[in-house]
Amino acid sequence: MSKVTIIGATGNVGGYAAHAISANPHVHEILLYGREGREPLLRGIVQDLADSFAARGTDIAINWTTDLKETDGSDIFVITAGIPRKPGQDRLDLARENARVIGPVAQTIGAVSPKAKILIVTNPVDVMTCVALRCSGMAPNQVFGLGTHLDSMRLKSLIAGYFHVHVSEVHTRIIGEHGESMVPLWSATTIGGIKISNLPEFSHLPVQEFIQSVKCSGEEIIRNKGSTVYGPGEAIASLVKTVLGDENRILTVSAHVKREVHEMPGDVCIGVPARMNRDGVFPISIRIDESEIVAFRESVEKIRSITQKVFDDFNK
Repeated sequence: MSKVTIIGATGNVGGYAAHAISANPHVHEILLYGREGREPLLRGIVQDLADSFAARGTDIAINWTTDLKETDGSDIFVITAGIPRKPGQDRLDLARENARVIGPVAQTIGAVSPKAKILIVTNPVDVMTCVALRCSGMAPNQVFGLGTHLDSMRLKSLIAGYFHVHVSEVHTRIIGEHGESMVPLWSATTIGGIKISNLPEFSHLPVQEFIQSVKCSGEEIIRNKGSTVYGPGEAIASLVKTVLGDENRILTVSAHVKREVHEMPGDVCIGVPARMNRDGVFPISIRIDESEIVAFRESVEKIRSITQKVFDDFNK
């Protein structure tokens, strides 16, 4: 049985992620962490969640703290803390601001729970995953980000709707940045085990419309209801379950890559297919089509550039 700590639990995503994770049979305790001054809110969230557990019949401990040292013994940390992107703010400015939040937290986690796993949700998630990896001092397999996991699920849903099939029949992936330079792997997309390009209907698929929909999905939800909650929360819970359940599933998350994607130089944290289990996250070696190679290389260079600027700022 495992202990999960959520950093940033007073936010919408952190709070709902706690509820979604509570359905995991491998978890015996959820600890909510928030900064000092948020004690009444943390207490209220814990009370509300405890009531939901009672109504559901879930036997799981739920606690809160404002002291990171009390998170020792955690098997996995989910970090949702950070500043949301403001209108007109570029990703580099956002990265610099959130790195000041993620860096110290990751450093403390590395000292208090060096054998734990860290799941980064804070945006820009690829850059923040690298910040957490370096500042925690942990091994690359211990630190990963939500990355393009939810993006891949969004594309999967759109394809299933177009072909009128159950979502379980669709296998597809988006790699690269969780952002504008994301790369859909049509070469690795299948429906019922059949390569999508071998289906006559594929020639009419509104490819660009689908990709644009995936890219704008979060922004549209925020515009309509203020924040994305349920999608990210369930995506977080599925990754936690995959790791703690030792499932060895291959999911697309932000992970540190070397030359796993078509032997291209990496040394960044970015969305790639990875095998996930109790030991952590392990990117798998893949080969992709020529057009996808070009797009992925551009995505890698974009993330590398932003990451380097963030660390240059750190060093100063």
